[in-house]
Amino acid sequence: MERGNIIFDLDGVLYLAGRPVDGAGAALERLSGEGFGMLFATNAAMRAPPEVAEHIAACCGYPARADQVITSGMAAASMLGADDRPVFVVGEAGLATTLEGMGIPVTRVPEQAGSVVIGLSWSFDYEMVRSAMRALERGGRLIATNSDATYPTPEGVWPGAGVVVAAVETATGRLAEVAGKPHEPMRAVIRRCLGPGPTWVVGDRPETDLAMAAHEGWTSVLVLTGITAGAAEVPRELAPDHVLVSVAELPDLLL
Repeated sequence: MERGNIIFDLDGVLYLAGRPVDGAGAALERLSGEGFGMLFATNAAMRAPPEVAEHIAACCGYPARADQVITSGMAAASMLGADDRPVFVVGEAGLATTLEGMGIPVTRVPEQAGSVVIGLSWSFDYEMVRSAMRALERGGRLIATNSDATYPTPEGVWPGAGVVVAAVETATGRLAEVAGKPHEPMRAVIRRCLGPGPTWVVGDRPETDLAMAAHEGWTSVLVLTGITAGAAEVPRELAPDHVLVSVAELPDLLL
């Protein structure tokens, strides 16, 4: 019996980098066993969906499937038309793999590009900005997988993809179209994957996870293991329906 849908954010909810949140795997197993449809929706675009599923399994012990994973790279791919191809990627290899897996050709030659798609890059440098500028000289689209300023790690908060996006925006004088949460491209991809019944969104970031839930009329659940340390930090208009110390408490809330 389908009980409804649970949309999980990843970083700060199920794990911090490679360190699992205590009890996350057991919570996923219990909720799956009780018949909930589960999706893993992340603004991170560094990994392709099969790699994300493997990372969930390695960190949490839950055997996630690639078809349960929705990344902002997938949302970016959904935005691209024939005139936007091929794409020049500023980001990690997993972003290019995601685009190519969805039939979007990628080029390493800026002058050949019909658009630029940006994600977080560990090796981001001046040359990447210069290449993005060259790729956009003909007026192609500039798309950001997400604009998150930071993301949580066991060592604290680190710079997010928004830092890379801001550099290219500053250099080009252009504002990027944003694909990821809470924006419509990501929500549209998620909506197509939902089963029957109510939907809960479990996340740690108000401006992405809670805002997405508010846009769609889904029930929001804030966990305090990531970016947000307490409900008092959340703007009133994004106040969550529920606040939990961690995802480990979710089964007791829903069952």
